[in-house]
Amino acid sequence: MESADLITKAENTWCPGCGNFGIEHTLKDVVAGLIAGGTPAERIVLVTGIGCHGKMADYLGVNSFYAIHGRTLPVATGIKIANPELTVLVCAGDGDCYGEGLEHLLFAAKRNVDLTLIVHDNRVYGLTTGQYTPTSPLGFPGRSTPLGTPEYPLNPLELMIAAGATWVGRGYSRRLPQLHELIAAGIRHRGFSFLDVFQICATFYNQSKFYDEHVYDLEAGKFPTADLDAALHAAREFDYSRESRIPLGIFYETTFPTYGERLAGERAKETDPVGVMQRMIAERT
Repeated sequence: MESADLITKAENTWCPGCGNFGIEHTLKDVVAGLIAGGTPAERIVLVTGIGCHGKMADYLGVNSFYAIHGRTLPVATGIKIANPELTVLVCAGDGDCYGEGLEHLLFAAKRNVDLTLIVHDNRVYGLTTGQYTPTSPLGFPGRSTPLGTPEYPLNPLELMIAAGATWVGRGYSRRLPQLHELIAAGIRHRGFSFLDVFQICATFYNQSKFYDEHVYDLEAGKFPTADLDAALHAAREFDYSRESRIPLGIFYETTFPTYGERLAGERAKETDPVGVMQRMIAERT
């Protein structure tokens, strides 16, 4: 299948200049590469949530599932557990994932579910025209906070490293070659892959100039790392202020049995008569 064949004929209604276009075409190229490499197209599933990002399910020509607000990860977990042979991709928004869906995000990371989550982090509720989200900066003057939000933003990378995610990265929607590498690396990783993508909302929170001036690549050869302290230090460098730099790349990577593998191990014990008998004896003594 050619890369261009993966774009559907559905009318695209994103605003001109939206960062979603870059993510869409990068994801399209990554999926085309998977198919060219031997992954059957029917074994690729995309789950999206509610928000501007959710239209990816309409525009990308793969099997897809629209989840309700904040519930992309429980749906994706169920799909992966039901059929471990599937490559499961998840697109969610910062409001969708870090607000309504935060508990599901934490448990997907803790369980190490084998899927790839791409968070379209434009730091604003764009679909509902400009309210603040968990990653909006302090003082953000949105529709719901005309005097500026009094809340400090959430640091999702720090949270995911602490929660047990085994692959944590950050990309930027205006650095497409690097974004391609990050999405592909996340898919190759066996376990929960978390990729936060800073994207601009051209209509309600256009931060392209700020991002262009502050992003930089993590030091080659030092990352990815399984060193929690180093990963957390790098994740904390961008404190969501106007002065701090924004590192991009893979912050953390380690290996750990996946949720599906542990479930399969438990199921194997249930079908092993010796194992069942040993547990019954242990429970009685």
